[in-house]
Amino acid sequence: MQGGIVVEERLSGWVKQWVDGWVVSRGAAEPVGEAWGWSVAVGVSKEVARHVVPVPVEADVRRLAATAPPATWLKLFAPDEVVRPWVGDEWEMDVAGFLMTLPLGPSPAGPPPAGYSVTCWSRGGVIKALVRAGDGRLAARGQMGLAGRTAVADQIETAPDQRRRGLGALVMRTLQNAAWEAGARDGVLVGTPDGRALYEALGWTLRAPMASLARRAD
Repeated sequence: MQGGIVVEERLSGWVKQWVDGWVVSRGAAEPVGEAWGWSVAVGVSKEVARHVVPVPVEADVRRLAATAPPATWLKLFAPDEVVRPWVGDEWEMDVAGFLMTLPLGPSPAGPPPAGYSVTCWSRGGVIKALVRAGDGRLAARGQMGLAGRTAVADQIETAPDQRRRGLGALVMRTLQNAAWEAGARDGVLVGTPDGRALYEALGWTLRAPMASLARRAD
């Protein structure tokens, strides 16, 4: 039992790091602590708020699902098939996620491929990286929210016609190095199945699956 408690505490710690950096990245409100996790006011039409539950308990999830208003999201750190039966039909499953971590260190990204350029800047605690093709079009991008020693990677994307050219890795290395130079030492992210292979190749460690559900807006 003691081992299980330690594992849950470590998972909750990683999830809290992710929440703290994510709210900086997205400009959301400060997380509000709850017995089951954290509630965050997001304030956009498709996501008014989100409830983040690091160790989902069926009774808690059922209560949240029954009382949450439309355009609320649930982020539950458990497999989809475990938590889906706990919510009603008004909840839609989003793409599954994976919580991952990385000890940050100096890791210069190196030059971009021929014909591409990289711009990296920081504002308001958010580091952004933009890769552009020779004609100026967006090729890849991403950002990290800084929260103390933690940097949370967010909104990492590569244009469909620019994939398999190493641009996603270029964005991540650029962000990781900039975050380390800014004082961050712990990297945390929630990646999609499509991004998991990239992050693992860059040394990120998988910590837990995450189910993402949204209550349909009226």
